[in-house]
Amino acid sequence: MKCSRRNFLASSGALILTTGVAGTSVVSASLFASDSEQTKRFGMVHDENACIGCTACTEACREVNEVPEGVTRLKIHRSEPIGEFPDVEYQFTRESCQHCDNPPCVYVCPTGAAYKDEATGIVDVHKERCVGCGYCLAACPYQVRFFNPVDHSADKCNF
Repeated sequence: MKCSRRNFLASSGALILTTGVAGTSVVSASLFASDSEQTKRFGMVHDENACIGCTACTEACREVNEVPEGVTRLKIHRSEPIGEFPDVEYQFTRESCQHCDNPPCVYVCPTGAAYKDEATGIVDVHKERCVGCGYCLAACPYQVRFFNPVDHSADKCNF
């Protein structure tokens, strides 16, 4: 199902009206507070309309970051077929660490191996400190962390 800009805006307007203006002002205030606390955040732009699902980005990431076979820092998901044969299309979405503002993986790590760089906002792992308990894997809301079988430590995307 495709969502046009018009449908998205109409749905958003209906949601705002049903939740009330007070609810949106609280959300806006909390978003403003998180932006003002930090002046610089890194982000990655992924044009899903340009993605053809070849997974070259996944392989490049694995090679550059020396990620062993069988695990990956980046996943590409393919949608169900859209359209009728022979005019079938797919949509591809990227899944990796979102580098949360308040990362639960950092808070549950008993050794302090999982950390957030306050200057950049990037969440990462000190492999030499990690004992492989798996708490951060379970705490990740996006389920994108994995256990690196070579390093015997947690691993994830770090840009």
